[in-house]
Amino acid sequence: MTSEKLKAQLARLFERHEVELEPDEDWLLTDGDYPALRAQWQDASTPGGPGRLDLDLVLDEERQLELSYAGDGQGEAGWRDALDRFARSDLPVLLAACWYVTDERRLDLAQWELGLRQWDVFIGRFAVEGADIAVPAGILANVADALKNESLAPRLHWIRLFLRRTADGTLATEVLLDNTPWSAGDRALAELAWPESAQAYDVRSLIALDVRDY
Repeated sequence: MTSEKLKAQLARLFERHEVELEPDEDWLLTDGDYPALRAQWQDASTPGGPGRLDLDLVLDEERQLELSYAGDGQGEAGWRDALDRFARSDLPVLLAACWYVTDERRLDLAQWELGLRQWDVFIGRFAVEGADIAVPAGILANVADALKNESLAPRLHWIRLFLRRTADGTLATEVLLDNTPWSAGDRALAELAWPESAQAYDVRSLIALDVRDY
């Protein structure tokens, strides 16, 4: 469900970062064109569970970035909670990679050499929920090494990282490269020494990379 209130709040969120998006039916457009953004909220299917906010970011006629965020509560309370998660985690990456608005206080920047090309890399801060743990230092190096075996077209790409560690030490990973499950990325996360914890925890991050102009 896309409400006018949700769409207006999303537009205001971008406006606070000096990005003006124009409403067009369910979408928010950039100067009448791409990138185009749409938000859809689904209330929880079970009592007390989280709802889900889906964001679709269309980069051009062929490419669309798909992101989802949990939100606690029903209706407006739920999507506001999910939108806050988005603002604190992935928004700085999207602003830098898609709208060229970079705030180095809220994301990390790097340059990776992959194949014969140099890439500008926009790294979202790792969001950890459930326990107070430090993310292993080698995570970005592992991801970069895994990318060296991929044939990346010279355009914007994105990586969605997710890991869950249960209290008994079981690991589950879901790494997507351009919305597609990426087994090499799963291995890059799973082989790290994740901290032990009496509590289960989740770790998430968004990374975008674009070929560097010379």
